[in-house]
Amino acid sequence: MKIAFSAQGDTMDSMIDPRFGRAAYLVVYDDESGETSGFDNQSITGVAHGAGPQTSQKLMEMGAQVLITGNGPGGNAQAVLRKTNTKVFVGAAGMTLREAYNAYKRGALQEF
Repeated sequence: MKIAFSAQGDTMDSMIDPRFGRAAYLVVYDDESGETSGFDNQSITGVAHGAGPQTSQKLMEMGAQVLITGNGPGGNAQAVLRKTNTKVFVGAAGMTLREAYNAYKRGALQEF
C-alpha cells in the first residue's frame, strides 16, 4: 500500500507539514517495498485558489491510497480525495513521517 504524507522535507525523518494543500512536500512510502518517493510541492504556494484540489490530484498520480497529515484537507480537496477513495488520517502534526507512520499502524491517528 502507498501511504502519502504532507511533509516539510522529502525523507521519512522530515516533519509532518500540518497543512495539506500548501504542504512543502508530499512523500509517498510504499509499505510493501519500503521505497520512499518525494515530490517538491513548494510551487503551489503561489497559487491563489485551488491548491488543495491540485495537491489531491498529484497524490492520485502518485498512487497513494492513504494520506497522513496534520489538520486535514479543505472541502474541495476532500471532494477529490473521496472520488479517489483515498483514506485521510489527521493528528500527526509535530511528528516526523516515521513517527506518523508508526502512529498510523498502531491506530493512533484519527480518520478524517
